[in-house]
Amino acid sequence: MRDLDHPHGTVTATSGPVKCYNEWDPLEEVIVGIVDNAHFPPWHVAVGAPLSPEQREVFRQRAGQPFPADEVAAARDELDQLAEILESMGVVVRRPEPRDHSASYGVPGWSSTGLYDAMPRDLLLVVGDEIIEAPMSWRSRHHAVSAFRPLLKEYFQRGARWASAPKPELHDELYAEDWTDQPDGEPFRSVITEYEPTFDAADFMRFGRDIFAQRSHVTNGMGIEWLRRHLGDDYRVHEVTLEDDHPMHIDASLVPLAPGKLLIQPERVREVPELLKDWEVRSAPPPVIPDSHPLYMTSKWLNMNVLMIDEEHMLVEAQDVPMQRLAESWGITPVPCPFRNFNSFGGSFHCATTDVRRRGELRSYL
Repeated sequence: MRDLDHPHGTVTATSGPVKCYNEWDPLEEVIVGIVDNAHFPPWHVAVGAPLSPEQREVFRQRAGQPFPADEVAAARDELDQLAEILESMGVVVRRPEPRDHSASYGVPGWSSTGLYDAMPRDLLLVVGDEIIEAPMSWRSRHHAVSAFRPLLKEYFQRGARWASAPKPELHDELYAEDWTDQPDGEPFRSVITEYEPTFDAADFMRFGRDIFAQRSHVTNGMGIEWLRRHLGDDYRVHEVTLEDDHPMHIDASLVPLAPGKLLIQPERVREVPELLKDWEVRSAPPPVIPDSHPLYMTSKWLNMNVLMIDEEHMLVEAQDVPMQRLAESWGITPVPCPFRNFNSFGGSFHCATTDVRRRGELRSYL
C-alpha cells in the first residue's frame, strides 16, 4: 500500500484498485469525464421524455449536430479545473479516451450516433470491489462504456471484479411510442417498458449495505431487480418513489452527505423514506443558476449534484453561495469549483465523476 498526500489527513490506498461502499468515505481514486466531441443524439421518444417541452424542441432541431464549440471548450476547462482540485487533495484522477460521437452504429432494427463521455456516473456503478456497467436505455449511449473500457480492463487486471448487466437490445418493444406528458396528479408512466432490464447507474444511491433506487425514464423495475439479485444478500436495494414529473437519475433529489446527514429536493421528496427518518434531513437551497444560462438536459436543481471528498469536504459550484453556506452550517467545508458551463450538458460534480475507490468498510448505517 502507498500513502497519498492529503491536506486534510493521509489517504492510504487500499490493496485493490476498486472499493466503494457509500457516497462519503475518504475519496482515493475517481474517474472524471470528458466533454470532447459531444453531440446531440438522434431524436427519439426516450430522449424527449425526461426533458421539458423547451428542451425537447432544442434536441429535435439539433439532432445529430455537435454541441456548440465554445460551450464544449468552456466545459472542458471546468472539468480540467475539477481534476486539478481533486489531485491537489491527494485523489488519483483518471480520464476516459475521447471518441467520435458523430460515428453511426447500430443493430438490425435501429441505428444511432452517440452523445458524449461526460457523465461516467450514468454508466458505471461501483459497489464494493466490483465495477458494474449499466444497461442504458438510450440508443445513443449503447456503446457509452467504450471510452472507459481501457480503465475497466486495467482495474480487472489489477484484481477488481468487473461485471456488465445484460446488454439490452433496445428494440422498439422497450419504448412506449405513444408516451406523452402526464396530467398533474396521475401516476408516473415511464417511457420505457419492462421488455428487458435497463438502468442508469445514477438512479442508485449507496448508503453502505443499503442502496436506494428510483424507477425513471431510463431505469425500469427489471433493471432494479437485476441489480438486487446480482448483489445478493450483502446489500439491500430499496425502491423509492419521488414526486418528479420527468425522473432521470436520483442524484439531484436524494443525496447523503455523511452518516446521518441527508440532502433532499423538497418538491420531489415529499416524504422521507421510512429507513431514513432518523437522519437529519435538510432541504437544498433554491438554485441560483440564472434563467438565461442554457441547461440542455436538466433542471436547475443540479445544485444538489455535489461530490463528497470525505465527510467534511464537499465539492460545490463556485457561484452557488447558498449551497456553500448550507454545507458550512452542517460542519462541512465547501470546496468551490467553477462548473456552471459544464452544468449545461446535463450534470454537475456527482454526474461528472465515478468514485472508484474510497477508504472504508462495508457497514450498515440504517
